[in-house]
Amino acid sequence: MTGTFVISLDFELFWGVRDKRILAHERANLLGGRRAVGEMLARFAVHRVRATWATVGLLFFTSRDEMLAGVPSTKPRYANAHLSPYPVLDAVGSTEQDDPCHFAGSLVRQIRDCPGQEIGTHTFSHYYALEAGQTADDFRDDLEAAARAASSFDISLTSLVFPRNQYNPTYLLVCHDFGLRAYRGNQRGWMYAARPDEHQRMWIRAVRLADAYLNLSGYQTYPITPDNGHLPVDVPASMFLRPWSRRLRLLEPLRLRRIKHAMTHAAQHGEIFHLWWHPENFGTNIAENLAILDKILAHFARLRDAHGMESRTMAETASLARPTEPRPMQHLRPS
Repeated sequence: MTGTFVISLDFELFWGVRDKRILAHERANLLGGRRAVGEMLARFAVHRVRATWATVGLLFFTSRDEMLAGVPSTKPRYANAHLSPYPVLDAVGSTEQDDPCHFAGSLVRQIRDCPGQEIGTHTFSHYYALEAGQTADDFRDDLEAAARAASSFDISLTSLVFPRNQYNPTYLLVCHDFGLRAYRGNQRGWMYAARPDEHQRMWIRAVRLADAYLNLSGYQTYPITPDNGHLPVDVPASMFLRPWSRRLRLLEPLRLRRIKHAMTHAAQHGEIFHLWWHPENFGTNIAENLAILDKILAHFARLRDAHGMESRTMAETASLARPTEPRPMQHLRPS
């Protein structure tokens, strides 16, 4: 098998940071992230790169009335009530034009209409699957709302990225019931283990930052995960494409070398390299971030020519998995 280059993007805008930062401090970055979407799509088209855009369901709407009509009847009851976005929905703007940080229906259409791009789900509400208080039934209702929002764009969801990488293995059967074929598992290593937010210590974040430059955790490439026919296929992350930092700019050659070496290893050994980031990560220092992306995509093009490396979406990568037992006749979908 040839190597596989996977890109997934956590497309969330305000819904991914609302419980972390004040919008006034982030608005310019979020708006820059919107502009960066078109730039990324143009580059993917030039290099024939396919990508999975894991999109928060609340972004599919273009007006507050549509959004309020699309929320699930059951909402997660987090022990930390601030984690839920639902109490603030009445305060969002009336349309995407008025409030481009909360709505992205026009961008969803732009991505959908770009060849080779998959729109997956980042859950409906940026759902936290490991936080205290929420349940599997809440998660099911959230996915149902996400599927409805996507269907209004003639999109069938087949791939999932757990927000904040809060991978919850007990929820994979729920994902299967909705026809999801792939999910993004976490990178290998203790520093990347799935944790509730309260367990994300600063020193753990510091180790992850160092790993982006110093290769503490290895190449993070892997063969296709076997498909048991009853659960979505794990397409684990390899690396997070961190945003360009002026403070760390002298270390940029180390970061780029780390990524390129891992990509080359995957191409030479017929393995998967899975790079992920948020479009909003490009919202500040857009030119510098796009320059890094250009170098990564150019390296992929060289690996495609030299080793036959292929670009695939998460769903396409999952389709390569060989079943370990016969598949059921059909997916069980909620009525």
